[in-house]
Amino acid sequence: MLKWDDNHYPSNNGPLIDMLLETEEPLQSITEETQQLYDQIRKPLKPPKNIRKKTLSEKFWSLISTDFAIDDKKEIGFKAEEEQILPYWKNELDSEYERLQEVTGNYISVTQFGARGDGRTDSTAAFKGAFGNGGRKIFVPEGVYIVKGLKLPSWTRLVGAGKGKTILRLHNNTPKRRTLLANRNPIRGNRNIAVEGLTLDWNMERLSADQKTATGNNLSSCLTFAKVRYGWVRDVDALNPGLHCFDISSSYYSYAGDGTKAKGGSSYVWLNRVTGSGFGDDGVTTHHSDHIFISNSHFSDPCGRSHKRGFSNSNGFEIDDGSTNIWLANNSSTRCFGGVEIKAHETSSAASGVHISGHLSVNDNRAFNFRHIGHHQPGDDESQSAYMISAQKLVAIHPVRTELYKNSSPRALVVSGYKNVVVNRFLFAGDPQYDYRHQTAASIQFRARNVALANGRFQGFRRAAIDLTIASGNKNVQNVLVQSVHSHNSAPAIIDSGDSETEVRLNMILRTET
Repeated sequence: MLKWDDNHYPSNNGPLIDMLLETEEPLQSITEETQQLYDQIRKPLKPPKNIRKKTLSEKFWSLISTDFAIDDKKEIGFKAEEEQILPYWKNELDSEYERLQEVTGNYISVTQFGARGDGRTDSTAAFKGAFGNGGRKIFVPEGVYIVKGLKLPSWTRLVGAGKGKTILRLHNNTPKRRTLLANRNPIRGNRNIAVEGLTLDWNMERLSADQKTATGNNLSSCLTFAKVRYGWVRDVDALNPGLHCFDISSSYYSYAGDGTKAKGGSSYVWLNRVTGSGFGDDGVTTHHSDHIFISNSHFSDPCGRSHKRGFSNSNGFEIDDGSTNIWLANNSSTRCFGGVEIKAHETSSAASGVHISGHLSVNDNRAFNFRHIGHHQPGDDESQSAYMISAQKLVAIHPVRTELYKNSSPRALVVSGYKNVVVNRFLFAGDPQYDYRHQTAASIQFRARNVALANGRFQGFRRAAIDLTIASGNKNVQNVLVQSVHSHNSAPAIIDSGDSETEVRLNMILRTET
């Protein structure tokens, strides 16, 4: 069984993924290939009209919600520059960062305002004084700074001496609901905020061991951006938050029903080389926000304590309710419930327009999990929002069972309820000695439609029954393309295509044994 220690440097993810995939083609060629597959499988959006009346709870949440608009784009929106892949809108973000540097001017040290990095002194007031009303570049020297929660105004750069050197830690007497670092005004919103080069320690140890670690909605995290336009989080490590390491979010979460999203979402935010562990729910998550870029980042080993024990849906990367236009590039995860989960709760709109280029999952239970909860079964309302996922260069190594979610069987990939999905260039590698209990390694299920899985390899799922299960049928999965897939020393059967062979096209499928 492969084990991955804590000394992983996510800046190496891109070359490592290429090595595992044995990639020789230029990134631009692979991206064009993914686009061509998406063109083959995509169908124009025709969201169903659900006639179910809203519940009283949904009517309440509607007060802070608006309609969810799905962008029916034909292009996946990545641009390749040599071996770097970027969202098409990144130039706008770069221009705003230059403006932020100009506005904030020279560094001011937080120690000038009385902060002490001795691990004992409450420095909350000193940080507040250093921030002022914004327009400042605050330097935090090496040390451990105790605070009771900090709120950043617009036009602020907060810069430390580096991960593990500059540490912000929550005070022992801080309430459980407190977020360590947030923007100052989540209702009216903030803009142009950067956090760079430090460690955020939520100090979960201040709670009793049997206590749940979060209080609900978007509280109890290491860093939350709520209604932030233009944000940057770079080279930041987050430790042991009650809820999330990083939450790019709206003013409040909303559950007003499928087809709605919360008002006050964040937009144009880039997280680069961020890391985290010990989280109560997710490593990084997005809610009701758009144009978010997450790259070269790594999350591992959640505690799952924001959930009931044994039912912890704790993901490394979670693209959640009402999120649109999200890009993930060359990230990694290990020992989480989900490596990357793209999803929504039943009473929210599904994340849509999500694009992945490069992800390495090691020992996650469900390496790649795409679903809209509560919209899967024949008696459920069909999802109005679960559309458009493109993913290329996915690697899942040795998915396993987990104490986080005890009854969840390990899978390399699950696609449930989503339409217009392409997965291109993948390696799904099981452990030949691991007991997969004669189940499947990957599945396309629960009314998923217009799905392409191409140019990849299954290997090592010796004790699974099937590499890929497709639950096709008139009222189930429809219009699936499986192309250029190789099963090597893996499950006894490659594909179970379900009840309707006309809904599944198989091209160039190969099985080999050595």
